[in-house]
Amino acid sequence: MLNPKSNLSGRRHFLASSAMSVSSLATAWLQNDQQLLADNPEKPSLAPQHFDLTPKTAHSAPRANAMISLFMQGGPSHIDLTDPKPLLKKYHLQEFPEEVKQDSALEASSKTFASPWKFKKHGECGTEISELLPGLASMVDEVTLIRSMHTSVNNHEQSIRALNTGRIQLGRPSLGSWLTFGLGAETDQLPAFVAMLDPGGVPVEGSRNWSNGWLPSLYQGTVIRAQEPRILNLDAPKTLRGKAQEQFLSYLSNLNRRHRSERPGELNLDARIATFELAARMQLAAKEALDINKETKATLALYGIGQKETDSFGKRCLLARRLVERGVRFVQILPGYQAWDHHGGIVKSLPASCRAIDQPATALVTDLKQRGLLDTTIVHWGGEMGRLPVIQNESNIGRDHNTYGFSQWLAGGGFRGGVAYGSTDEFGYKAVENPVSHSDYHATLLHLFGLDPKRLIYRVNNRDQSLLDNQPGRVVTDLLA
Repeated sequence: MLNPKSNLSGRRHFLASSAMSVSSLATAWLQNDQQLLADNPEKPSLAPQHFDLTPKTAHSAPRANAMISLFMQGGPSHIDLTDPKPLLKKYHLQEFPEEVKQDSALEASSKTFASPWKFKKHGECGTEISELLPGLASMVDEVTLIRSMHTSVNNHEQSIRALNTGRIQLGRPSLGSWLTFGLGAETDQLPAFVAMLDPGGVPVEGSRNWSNGWLPSLYQGTVIRAQEPRILNLDAPKTLRGKAQEQFLSYLSNLNRRHRSERPGELNLDARIATFELAARMQLAAKEALDINKETKATLALYGIGQKETDSFGKRCLLARRLVERGVRFVQILPGYQAWDHHGGIVKSLPASCRAIDQPATALVTDLKQRGLLDTTIVHWGGEMGRLPVIQNESNIGRDHNTYGFSQWLAGGGFRGGVAYGSTDEFGYKAVENPVSHSDYHATLLHLFGLDPKRLIYRVNNRDQSLLDNQPGRVVTDLLA
């Protein structure tokens, strides 16, 4: 249900559905004639609202029907990976010529730090990519690289919320929840929205990353862990398996429906019943979807599975492809806590982070394309921020937060390949050409999914809420194929 409000369809419907007296009709007519009535008056809905995950029709023809977000929380250093700045070499270890806002004042330095890694042009498009990301370099013609992202909130939590929920405030629905609210699911055997965790720990913001906020809890993400059992409490106790479980679930379903019929409008009750029923169907479907043993040796090698550095992230990328292939709408792969937050030791830690994700991320795009899925599946790679062009912690060089200008890339689902869009200034500090805000990013994604942000709304406390929340987000048409 995209918009729970209903409007009167005209004067004939108004007259037929009202029990007004002649005098009140005359009054209404006079008010209308004087343009005192609203152009599109609203009729309060008397029926209880109902929400489900059945497929919904988009507002316009969609280009994408699924998304996989490789959310590199912590802030990958764009200056060292995707946004070369030759001028930094001229100022290397000298005083930075501008005032820089730093998050950590105790370790702050004003000394410029040029990237120690080489950049080279790649692909037919000639986009320059760091030697730390050879996989990305090899497929750069498939990728839209945005070099002018910004959120201007120099903290992890607020910037994560901006990119994940549309606002820096707590309690709002995540992007995956909005997409499943607007479009439903393409399968009733698996969750519509999945969050895949890293064995290194819970990400920054924890469960808020996959929260439904004030949307019905039916749209909350389902957690898939990095190790077995990947979904907790999925299997029934041994004493209830088989026919016993089937009979018990049938009895429980009847009780639930009777209980629900006596409590119309209890959205959390609807969601809980739907979740129980989905869990029963998932007992077989989820096990099959999460079993990579039947994948070919070539596919496993493509993702780096079996190699120490890439095995963990490779498995999650492969599972994401398997889930989308089976109708899951939105998959978010999250890193361990602060995995890209290189305040110190960046010369060693950044290459290690890149080695863990570069091959699997490249394999995901390659595999989706080979299977004919990339045209309708958006792949996103990026964090909530970048890093500053100056040194933090001179005894163990790192870079502090930078939300004023950073990079992320997208592929598939209607994005144009071989594009490097926007730019930061000559030091990589601020977005200066074609800046892209989180609202622009969300508006562009919704457009590709065929969703109108002005119609994708949910009413909370007598106020229409949306992903853009009345922010001036624009569809960045230059990024679209």
